[in-house]
Amino acid sequence: MSDQSSVGGANIEGDTPRIEPTVETDEATITDDAELERTLGLSGGLAIGIGTMIGAGIFVFPGLAAGQAGPAAAGSFAIGALVALLVALPASELATAMPKSGGGYYYISRGLGTLPGAVVGLSLWFGLVFATAFYLVGFGYYAVDTLAELGVTVGDGLVIPLALLFGAGVTVLNVTGTENAAKLQNGIVALLLSILVVFLGYGSLDAVGLVGTPSAPEQFAPFGTLPVLTTAALVFTSYLGFAQVATVAGEMRDPGRNLPLAMVGSVLIVGVLYVATIFVSTSAFGSERLATFGETAMVEVGRHYFGSIGAVAIVFGGLLATMSSANASVLSTSRAIYAVSKDALLPRRASHINLRYGTPHVALGMAGGPILALVATGRVELLAEVASFLHLITYGLLCVALLALRRNEPVWYDPDFRVPGYPVVPILGALASFALLGFMQPVSQLVGIAIMLATAGWYAYYGRGVSLKGAVE
Repeated sequence: MSDQSSVGGANIEGDTPRIEPTVETDEATITDDAELERTLGLSGGLAIGIGTMIGAGIFVFPGLAAGQAGPAAAGSFAIGALVALLVALPASELATAMPKSGGGYYYISRGLGTLPGAVVGLSLWFGLVFATAFYLVGFGYYAVDTLAELGVTVGDGLVIPLALLFGAGVTVLNVTGTENAAKLQNGIVALLLSILVVFLGYGSLDAVGLVGTPSAPEQFAPFGTLPVLTTAALVFTSYLGFAQVATVAGEMRDPGRNLPLAMVGSVLIVGVLYVATIFVSTSAFGSERLATFGETAMVEVGRHYFGSIGAVAIVFGGLLATMSSANASVLSTSRAIYAVSKDALLPRRASHINLRYGTPHVALGMAGGPILALVATGRVELLAEVASFLHLITYGLLCVALLALRRNEPVWYDPDFRVPGYPVVPILGALASFALLGFMQPVSQLVGIAIMLATAGWYAYYGRGVSLKGAVE
């Protein structure tokens, strides 16, 4: 079996001697006990959460969601926001008790044990890979539409090449430093929110008949209740951003204050934006026609309200949104890999940190490669649902981990934030997360289950000798 030494806080059972941490200055790399720098503040945390969620929820899903649930797709987004909030509160408590990079993996491994932690940690890696690929494909569509609005017609055949090119660029950017990626994220989100406030403000006034021409009323749930729930399962990918804040907890200043504010705040802000977007979009065209516009339906909504200027603004906003989602997701994917490697559940080289930039460059490479492979498939809805499936498993177990830690109260468990309404909130969070799994398409469920079985097999082969210390070595 592979090297089973004591690495990064993991004690390996057996007689293998401890391998001490080393510094390899020729490779500009430090291993094992190096810590990531705390360079992110509240604005950086909010930018990661909001920027990741806005991309899919507002610029890729409206047409797809309206086609499945009609105007009641707004209810689907509201359900997703409620589930996310029920998980964000327990995640905030766990994050302030264990402000380490790795997010859900770290909390579940310390609360429920090595096997659940390993399965979740490795599945979270793949879940983030699927989510990032989804965002990059969305970027490709908006890049092609941007060129079309500028008079350069290239066709959909350029969607995947542009997505691959940008994905490679974002991976390189993240290697050069978390602070650089955060600065890009802050700028993108600020500009993006400015565009959305103007667009949604005017669109809402038009939708209620205060300006423009009143639209004909449409049946709220033309397809019944079940499609509202299945659509909620599909669009839940839109809410993965709040948990990605937790994956960079080890790089956040004053985590006791900033982590809860960033996670809960990003869910509340983006949830309101999602519901308003579906309301405005279906009022502009009706759900049936909106669905015909596909992944870039919002471009036509912008054109409807503001003419060619509105179309250009939405195309630019969609480009910014999918850029920010992809950027934040690449960052979070690498941190999930980094955390699992620190515990020796992956080869310890994956937790090496680049001395020049202070980033886990090997983990970033392990994130970028699979992402680009999935981008090449171009399967938007499958990518979104598999990402949702794997994250919902993580979220449900995260709530269970909180219940276990509260019951056992280990000496190191001293969170700065405690969940209001305990134990009702984490119980509801777990039940809601697991319940949404049942409303997904069978192929997405099968792919998600296959990934989890594969991660369990990897643990049996490589990591079954690993036992973890507490969270505050």
